[in-house]
Amino acid sequence: MIIFTSLGLILITCIIIWRACDGFELASNYLGRNMRDGIKGATINAIGSSLPELFTTLFFLFVLKEKDGFSGGIGTTAGSAVFNAMIIPAVVILAVIGKGISTKVVVSQKVILRDGIALILVEIALIFLIAGPSLNWWHGLVLMLLYFVYVAYMLMSQGTGKVENDYEDEAEGGNRALALFKGDLATTVLGNSKINTSKAIILLVFSVLFIGLACFWLVEACEDFGTEIGMPIYFVSVILASAATSVPDTIISYKDAMKGNYDDAVANALGSNIFDVCFALGLPLFLFTLIYGPIEMSASTIENVGQLRVLLLILTVIVFLIFVLSKKGINRVHARLLLFLYFLFVAYIIGKGVGNDMPIINEVSSVLSQISGWFSSLIN
Repeated sequence: MIIFTSLGLILITCIIIWRACDGFELASNYLGRNMRDGIKGATINAIGSSLPELFTTLFFLFVLKEKDGFSGGIGTTAGSAVFNAMIIPAVVILAVIGKGISTKVVVSQKVILRDGIALILVEIALIFLIAGPSLNWWHGLVLMLLYFVYVAYMLMSQGTGKVENDYEDEAEGGNRALALFKGDLATTVLGNSKINTSKAIILLVFSVLFIGLACFWLVEACEDFGTEIGMPIYFVSVILASAATSVPDTIISYKDAMKGNYDDAVANALGSNIFDVCFALGLPLFLFTLIYGPIEMSASTIENVGQLRVLLLILTVIVFLIFVLSKKGINRVHARLLLFLYFLFVAYIIGKGVGNDMPIINEVSSVLSQISGWFSSLIN
């Protein structure tokens, strides 16, 4: 019974996160309406849609504490990064083609090279930083500083001059009490009035509170589910928590793609990954170790986290090459390839979590451990 109630609660948190992020998107779109194409997707949209990963990692660390909390946090952020890199582009491509908007999705090579290379670099930094066995506040600080460098570069690359874009999003309007019951935070805050800067900020804060509450429930549900089926929280978070927190990224990218903003759709996914790796993991790690002291990881946690970091880097490089080599556009074949790669990733994580002695899982695990060990040897 606990299995079904946990899965039901995870589904409910997905809906709450989705609706709350709708309000966040409305406000962030207004505040970032004058940003250039590709910049808004990689910064404001990426931060807004990645708040669930940040809150989930915070709650994993401060609720479960020590190694279990950290493994759940890095499982969520890394799993979400894999989801974003494969599922979101696939959904965008299939939706655009399926609706007859276009036969392929063409993304600016500048956006792919800029965000793709930045993501690969921060993932390499993650491998070197989170090598264990002890994690301190400065590890989190370095990760956050990497994100600030990325954002600073993005803002400077926007160039001079003001960009005026038409702002079209509006709240649905109607009864505020009914809107709150339906999860329509935009109407709850705005009512029938139009959005402005002060109301956009209020809507942002209101949305963040709801996202935080949903993420707390998500952590509790994942912990109960993992305990009931006998699977460590790390493996549950890589699949379930990461997918739940990636719902906003998927919806925002889908909406951008439907408007023909393919650069923002892909930049949101890549920018969200950079935020997840650097800030959604870095800030909780920084705060927790500052308050409670260093995190001492067990041998099994070091092994699992090491393998996941390497696997994340390998998959990111593959996706990056798919986009870079497909200069004429990404089509249905590429989308199916991305979905297949994600299916293999999930199958591997489940195989590891179940713990059965499966030769192919053991072989892949051994190779990933060797690569992780090679990176560790470069540090020592």
